[in-house]
Amino acid sequence: MGLVQWLKGKFLCHLIICYGFLVSGLLVNLLQICTLPLWPINKQLARRINCKLGYSLTSQSVALLEWWSGSEVTFYTDPANYQIYGKENAIVVLNHNFEIDFLCGWTFCDRFGVLGASKCLAKKELSYLPVIGWMWYFLEMVFIKRKWEEDKRSFVQSLQNLRDYPENFWFLLHCEGTRFTEEKHQISMEVAEKKGLPKLKHHLLPRTKGFWVAVQNLRGTVAAVYCCTLNFRNNETPTLLGVINGKKYHPDLYIRRIPLESVPEDEAECSAWLHKLYQEKDQFQEDYSQTGCFPGPVVTPPRGPWALINWIGWTCLLLYPLYLLLVQLVNSGSILTILATVAFCSADQGAVEGRTAHKWQELSRIKTWKPCVWCT
Repeated sequence: MGLVQWLKGKFLCHLIICYGFLVSGLLVNLLQICTLPLWPINKQLARRINCKLGYSLTSQSVALLEWWSGSEVTFYTDPANYQIYGKENAIVVLNHNFEIDFLCGWTFCDRFGVLGASKCLAKKELSYLPVIGWMWYFLEMVFIKRKWEEDKRSFVQSLQNLRDYPENFWFLLHCEGTRFTEEKHQISMEVAEKKGLPKLKHHLLPRTKGFWVAVQNLRGTVAAVYCCTLNFRNNETPTLLGVINGKKYHPDLYIRRIPLESVPEDEAECSAWLHKLYQEKDQFQEDYSQTGCFPGPVVTPPRGPWALINWIGWTCLLLYPLYLLLVQLVNSGSILTILATVAFCSADQGAVEGRTAHKWQELSRIKTWKPCVWCT
């Protein structure tokens, strides 16, 4: 293991990454608040500014995956469609099998220049959290409480607000509603049996109501549905902690472009269409497990430098005050303080990282899949 890889596993590096993300996030939030007076004067300009501010924060996660861990997504798609990506609005349907699938989705957005304007469906509680939640609020993310009677009006209004959005945007949807686990899959397939639906091996049942409402309200604004199926080579089980530790993964993403006109307008027909789409996705995953690749040619859009430049810029800017503090500490001549600082920085944090991994596993077990009003 080289020196660089050894450093990537050290707690001090992780601390610097988290410090940079959190502090830069708060500064982005402050700048977003400063755009409030601009909204009634020039709404579209305020939106564009918030897209750039959102990119400066979200792209740090992309840089973490691509440049820090060295993981690069391989895209399988029709070359003809490849020329269209990033030049139109789209609904992106992603499977939710892995801990870092959201990072791969953001990488897809970044490669085609729509990361700053990408949208997603998020829990209402997140909008109250600083950094990510506040950033998403200014980016006009669609927040829900997962109670249809309460969500219906706000959900539709949020989608209608995107009709005059000044930038090309992608609306990212995890139609399964939660990440795949064996326990959730078992419950989901019991529901499928009761409803007379074909069982899925690699997915949970999609929740169709949210998809149908999104399609209906974005017709005329969105040109296509991008059906994305993600998997990892060599049966890798990627984790966010692994990415932070600099572990390299090998994600493959199969993208199909489906014109929105081919999605039925009727709710029942749209529900059946989405179930059929997930049956196809399930077959693609089964074929991948056998062959190790998806169908279709491989395309490799160039990895732009802006995510890395932005990340380095924020890191340098925010570490400079700490550097000055360290210089003052050394100049103070307090041997005890210096020794305590060195001991903290060089301490082996394996136990800390082990507890962190354990917490991630606990969190993944807490949520259970259950049908709700957002289901068919």
